[in-house]
Amino acid sequence: MLDVQYGQASDFGKVRTNNEDAMGTFIPGSRQETRSHGYLFAVADGVGGMDLGEVASATAVSVVTQEFAKAQSGTMLISLLPRLIQHANAAVHDCTLAREYRGKKMATTLVACALRYDQAIVSHVGDSRCYLVRDGRARQVTQDHTLVNEQRKMGLISSAEIADSDARHVLIRSLGPEMFISPDTTAVTLQPGDVLVLCTDGLHDEMSETAIAEIVSQKKNMDEIARELVTRAVEIDGGDNTTALVVRVRSVEQVGMYRGRPYLLSK
Repeated sequence: MLDVQYGQASDFGKVRTNNEDAMGTFIPGSRQETRSHGYLFAVADGVGGMDLGEVASATAVSVVTQEFAKAQSGTMLISLLPRLIQHANAAVHDCTLAREYRGKKMATTLVACALRYDQAIVSHVGDSRCYLVRDGRARQVTQDHTLVNEQRKMGLISSAEIADSDARHVLIRSLGPEMFISPDTTAVTLQPGDVLVLCTDGLHDEMSETAIAEIVSQKKNMDEIARELVTRAVEIDGGDNTTALVVRVRSVEQVGMYRGRPYLLSK
């Protein structure tokens, strides 16, 4: 049976007076629900420079987690998650049409990770990230939807130059501005001992993959690990809201697929 532990932490930072980051979870209430739905974890970062980033991020996380809970039993996660992110995008976009927000512009990033059996499905828009830490090493699962990352892929800028670029936070994709959005979605086969880290740029801007892996590989309570990640990032800079949601996989349930349906390989 899939079994996970998780912890979360968020901090305003040293400069901001409000927190435009948001987090959400769906935790199954039974063994049956673990198999029919699974777990969901989501982190969002309201886009600075626009109005009401905290409304955008909270709306996105709320829609994704609530709709995940209502999803039909056994729905394929790899098709469900992008659909839920599209629903979240529509909800944020609709907020700008509401009377109390009329004339306001808002946007948010979103990274969501659903786990069932021995699979993690990660879907995201923007530059909030998901890392997989395995055997003491961190690997970035998501690719930032930023101008500089596109330039890097085209060979116009090096990875080393991104950190010093004034455009490193310019997003080319986010939830809210357009009626439709195209999230990137990735499947990861999980192993016992794996740790997934969902975080906003307030954390990954300041901490290397090596530092992240070192902290999450400690034998500590998951909330302590999340707090240590956030505290360390804020100590380094603290110029932005900083959020981490950390998930440790204790055991998995291996499955095979037949005509699109899972069947158990182990009991």
